[in-house]
Amino acid sequence: MSKIALVDDDRNILTSVSMTLEAEGFEVETYNDGQQAFDAFSKKLPDMAVLDIKMPRMDGMDLLQRLRQKSQMPVIFLTSKDDEIDEVLGLRMGADDYVKKPFSQRLLVERIRALLRRQDALDGKVTAVDAEEGKVIERGELRMDPLRHAVAWKGRDVSLTVTEFLLLQALAQRPGFVKSRDQLMDVAYDDQVYVDDRTIDSHIKRLRKKLRQVDPEFSAIETLYGIGYRYNEE
Repeated sequence: MSKIALVDDDRNILTSVSMTLEAEGFEVETYNDGQQAFDAFSKKLPDMAVLDIKMPRMDGMDLLQRLRQKSQMPVIFLTSKDDEIDEVLGLRMGADDYVKKPFSQRLLVERIRALLRRQDALDGKVTAVDAEEGKVIERGELRMDPLRHAVAWKGRDVSLTVTEFLLLQALAQRPGFVKSRDQLMDVAYDDQVYVDDRTIDSHIKRLRKKLRQVDPEFSAIETLYGIGYRYNEE
């Protein structure tokens, strides 16, 4: 049973969403603000966190930043309808996805399940077929180990979220070939989950930023404006 942390200062959301998730077979922990959640996470991390952005004492952005210092567990942001800047900032800071309020609880459940399935695959809970597909990828200075969710560039480790890892893997598997945004969406999200181009672009920008932190000259991921992205083996 996966444990989901739900962090929001709206008690109605905490009550209704936790009831839905428990009915779907999840174990749910609820917190009224970011500080309360961070104190609990310091003792034991859940399998996934669903965070509101605007909260008292510690907001969702600050909580996510602290979480990413110790864990790459999946994180979904809950954002208000017009908080586009917050959505982009959240993705750049390492959130895996976002859901706008007011939201369909069925949609939230589907996104949670999608991220947990990918996390299970990357944690090594795989079949023999998965193991064959999870062979180490080496492309120039890049080394990716799908079964261990490990990435290194020029021998230096790079910490990626689940979504960032899957996007980089999709690009690096076929160097020189262009992947459209729609193709990358299919890699990172279930068919039932809709995201726009801006979401994929935000993930790619953060992916580049992380790789440039270990190598300021990193340029292997090329943007083809109006078309998509490709990985150029260096």
